[in-house]
Amino acid sequence: MTGPDFLGGLAAIADQYDAVLCDVWGVIHNGRFAFEEACEALVRFRDQGGAVCLITNAPVPKDRATRYFDPLGVPNEAYDDCVTSGDATRQLLSERAGEVFYRMGADEGWEHDRFLYEGLDLQFGTERNADTVLCIGLEDQENDHPDDYRDRLAELADRSMEMICANPDIRVRIGDQLGWCAGALAQIFEEEGGTVIYPGKPFDPIYDLALAKLSDLGVEPAPNRILCIGDSPGTDMRGAAHRGYDGLYVGTGLKEHGVNFEQEVADLLGEYAVPAKWALPKLSW
Repeated sequence: MTGPDFLGGLAAIADQYDAVLCDVWGVIHNGRFAFEEACEALVRFRDQGGAVCLITNAPVPKDRATRYFDPLGVPNEAYDDCVTSGDATRQLLSERAGEVFYRMGADEGWEHDRFLYEGLDLQFGTERNADTVLCIGLEDQENDHPDDYRDRLAELADRSMEMICANPDIRVRIGDQLGWCAGALAQIFEEEGGTVIYPGKPFDPIYDLALAKLSDLGVEPAPNRILCIGDSPGTDMRGAAHRGYDGLYVGTGLKEHGVNFEQEVADLLGEYAVPAKWALPKLSW
């Protein structure tokens, strides 16, 4: 696996792509404020005729994810549309409406979990009588650790229950801190022998949804004309590689990089055994 080419900015490669699928948390904002240069880069890409679909593993519908953009300083001009793991999960849940779900997540937490399934007329039950686990996140985002759930997850796995993981991310940067996500619980569930369905990145459902949004805009790019931008080797870069898209890794999210950015990125991608065609310390034009 060859390492990425390191760029001075998105402008150097913008004419090679018709569409960008861009991650949100860690790339254009950190949950506290927008990254102005990143937003400007997407605005400039669109000004040149490119299309931008934001693609995030947030376990909420699109309108719940984008409602924070204005307060954080993300301009509307930075994107054409947005798809979330929540959107892809809702599609899956609607197809399995006859099942009884056991919710794992903090309803009324900062993700506002209820919006994930509101209006779908689903049935919910307990650990004992449910058919499927709907994993949205940790019940106490600030104080819990994923290993706190291991015994409970092992019991659910022993019952041969499937899990639908609404957010495949393991961790996400919130301000200057890293928070645990549903993907960390799903990882433990798999370690205990359980089966997990992931609608979000790096799996196909969310990408299919993004392509459908682009098609609605009249944009149907060839795979080699799509650029995926993200801060996560495990989801963003792996998803890009799986789909046959080029990946641009940016170092403003999960990993805090030092002065030797190029070597650190090469080591990080090697650790995950995933490629990235390009890399930037931060998304900029």
